[in-house]
Parts: sequence; C-alpha cells; structure tokens
Amino acid sequence: MADYSTKAVWVGGHRGELSCSNGATLPFSAPADLHGEADVLTPEDAFVGSLNSCFMLMFIWAVERLNINLVSYECEAVGQVQEFLDRTSTFSRVTIRPRIEVRGCSERDIQRALRLAEKYSLIWQSIKAEVALEPDVTFRS
Repeated sequence: MADYSTKAVWVGGHRGELSCSNGATLPFSAPADLHGEADVLTPEDAFVGSLNSCFMLMFIWAVERLNINLVSYECEAVGQVQEFLDRTSTFSRVTIRPRIEVRGCSERDIQRALRLAEKYSLIWQSIKAEVALEPDVTFRS
C-alpha cells in the first residue's frame, strides 16, 4: 500500500505552505471571498484540481495502453458546492469536461479509454460527490 503525506505550515493571516512527499511546496490560502488571498492555491481548487489531474493521467495511461493516437487533451473541471443552513458546505458535484482530439480510432476505443480512466482514477473513486463526465471528442482521419 502506498502512502502520500503532506505538511501544512501557517505563514500568517489566512495563508500557508503545503509541502508534499514528492518534494513540491505550494503556497495556499483560503479563497479571497473567505478572507484569503488571491492568486494562490485554495483547498477547494486543490480538490477539483486533484480530480482533474488524476483523471487526465489515467486517460493518458489508457490511450497509451489502447494504442490510441492522441493529438491533444485539455480539460476543465468545475466543482459545485452545496451550502447548508448550519453554514457547512460540501462539494455535491464535480463536472469534468475534457476536450480530446484523436486520430485513427473509433468512438468505441475512446469510450473504453474514458471508462478505464474513470475506473483507475484514485481520486474519482475516493470522493463522495457526484462526478459527471462530459467529453467533447474530435476524431481526425
């Protein structure tokens, strides 16, 4: 079993530094509208970004495995937060919208790659929010 660790250190105000077990260090803050600072990573962006980046890496793995000629890939992910009366909140849904361009493969091949990416995405499989996948695929000959 793999372990992943991070260390958060408060650096003042509503700002901190996150050190990751792989050596990366990232400044972070609360969202600007929640007394945080603009232009740095927020926990909310990190949550949505972790799903987006994990799904992309698993999709890349799947297209390599299936010998699909991937021309381009970019993906927008949007997390929707539900607010409750007691002022708590949760992510209720994250929508992943990859724009994919491939060459010389079928719709069936791409659908299989998307299913494999979902199945093997550690982050997707670990969250309780609904995840919606809305791919836009362009096929080139």
